[in-house]
Formats: sequence, C-alpha cells, structure tokens
Amino acid sequence: MAQKPAERGRFTVKSLGNPNVLSLNGKSYGGPNPPLIVAELSGNHQQSLDTALALVDAAADCGVDAIKLQTYTADTMTLDVEGPGFRIEDDDSLWKGESLHALYDKAHTPWEWHQAVFQRAADRGMLAFSSPFDASAVEFLESLDVPCYKIASFEMTDLPLVRRVAETGKPMIVSTGMASEAEIAEMLGVIASVKAQPPVLLKCTSTYPSTAENANLRTMPDMHQRFGVPVGLSDHSLGIGVAVAATALGACVIEKHFVLSRDSDAVDAAFSMEPAEMRLLVEECHRAYAALGQVHYGGAAAEQASFKFRRSIYVARDILEGEILTEDCLKVIRPGYGLPPREWDRVLGRRAACNLQRGTPLDWIHVADNEQ
Repeated sequence: MAQKPAERGRFTVKSLGNPNVLSLNGKSYGGPNPPLIVAELSGNHQQSLDTALALVDAAADCGVDAIKLQTYTADTMTLDVEGPGFRIEDDDSLWKGESLHALYDKAHTPWEWHQAVFQRAADRGMLAFSSPFDASAVEFLESLDVPCYKIASFEMTDLPLVRRVAETGKPMIVSTGMASEAEIAEMLGVIASVKAQPPVLLKCTSTYPSTAENANLRTMPDMHQRFGVPVGLSDHSLGIGVAVAATALGACVIEKHFVLSRDSDAVDAAFSMEPAEMRLLVEECHRAYAALGQVHYGGAAAEQASFKFRRSIYVARDILEGEILTEDCLKVIRPGYGLPPREWDRVLGRRAACNLQRGTPLDWIHVADNEQ
C-alpha cells in the first residue's frame, strides 16, 4: 500500500537536523546572529519605478538587510474572466469588488524594473530577491542570479513550483500561511527529493492586516523542532510587537511589508510599515536579539558595582573587645561590604576580637575564635 503524502513527508523531514540559522551569501542570520530583516515592497511602488527606488533607499536608511519583490504578471496569476472566485467578494477584504486580474495587474512589479531595483539595493549594501509565482518567473530570476527565493504562503502548496525553485539549488524561504502540518511535510518532502537544502519556514497569518491574537508565535519554535528546519516570521500585523516577540523566540528571518506612506493608495499600504516604524522595528528586533544573551547565573560584569546594594552584617553600636556578639549589637543592612547574611548564625555568640565602632562592616578578622 502506498504511503499517504503526509507520512511520506514526515519520513523525509524526520532525518533533517538543522540549526535555526539561515546562511546567505556567506553570512549567517539567526542563532548567534540577529535575524535577516526583509522589507517586502510588493505592489507598494504604485507602478512608478521612481517610487520603487525610493522604497529601496528608505529601506536602506532604516537598516533593513534585504528587500523583496514579487515576480508575476496578471496573466501568470489568473485568468481575465468573470466567474465564481475571479472577483473578490469578501466584505472584510481590503480589495473587495476588485477582479483578481485587475488587482494583480495593478500590483505587479514590471519585470523590466527588477534589474534596476536589485542594483539599487546592492548599491545600498542590501540583499535583494523575489517571490516567483510560476516557472517563467523562476527562469527570469535565475537570469538575474538572485541569491535566494521566497515562496509565498498561497503558493507553498503549488508543488511543481516548489520543485522548480528547489532545483535551482538556491536557499529557499517559505511562508506557511494556512498550511497544515501534512501540507508542510509534503512540501518539505518535495524539496528533499531533489536534494536541495532545507528551507526556512516562516510562520505567517494569511489575513491583511492580521492581529497579534492570530499570530500564534508558539508555532514557530514548534515548527523548528517538528520539522528540523530554520524558522522565522512573515508578519502582516500592525506595529512591531509581533516581530520583536518572534525575534525573542529565535526567528532567523523577519519579513514586513514596507510603504513610504500608509496614506497612499498603494495596494498593500494598509498593513505595511512606514519608514519610521521600520527603523524602530530594526532597532527593537536587534535589541531583543541582544537581550537573549546566553545562559548565565551570578553577577555579570556590568553588575559588579551593584553588589554593594546587597545586605550584609554591620556593627550597630560600639562594641568592646571580648564582648559577645548579639542581635542587639549587630544588624543586617545595606550596603553589602560586611559578611553576607548567611553567616549570621555563625557570628552570633562569638566574641569581638577588637574594639568595633558603630557602622563598621563586620569581617571575620573582627570575630574571635572563628572556625573559618
């Protein structure tokens, strides 16, 4: 009896054991390094190359690591026909009433722009790559020698497309969106079947915008453990909180849509980051990464000066040599220059080795017949 696809996928990915790190162009992201922060330009260029290039410059000014395009045409995405499903009828959709063909025609990035946009990114020290939506887009992007590929969440079940991208041998980043465990396993099995390197899986919520409550970020480390591949986040929520939390959970990639102004009529403006927000996101994700540090107990180097604020044993009144040390002449107080409070019971009942003035931090040299 043939195995079910999900079983076949689980068998394939079970042997994968990869750190939560993306290696790209000789640099590593995640693990011991901050995540790769990607500004998704999508259709926010509003069919203006000047705007597209301005987006690249703004992203570079914000400190992001990479920009991403989407490579398709209206005709590679859908058919220019009327019929069930070819027009968006969802009342909650940002694009209600639009035909799919018209929407994709408005949102697509002209292929002749790609080289100029990628070159501008390179000039500004950023990586640049794209999401192909069919095999012809893969061939085109290969001609531009992109460093990696992104598979969009709605395309991750397009296994022929996944296979074609895997065959390039380039690193892959895959948004999981609504994918079930079985669908993810099957997709990973296709990638493994052509002996391609395991992809990065991005936790993604396929609503626009999404909410923090729908992020379910605990899925991200679970995917890493379950499938043995690096993980990250593709985030459609407003604000930076979800991305910062994902960084704290170990994301090696953070992807956010980017726009010059949400007041524009760009197709994805409503759930995209403006430059000031993107700059803050970069800063806070890096701060979250830095805060992870390492497992450490005891005072860090930066804390050494604070030891003086601990409590310790002090002389509370003048004491004569030979006098028995009791609770009425000693006190546990701040600062922390005396014996630590754990020595309290060992000190009581001993005799003073010398005259002691009120306010003296008690030391063993002040205690006669001690048993150190």
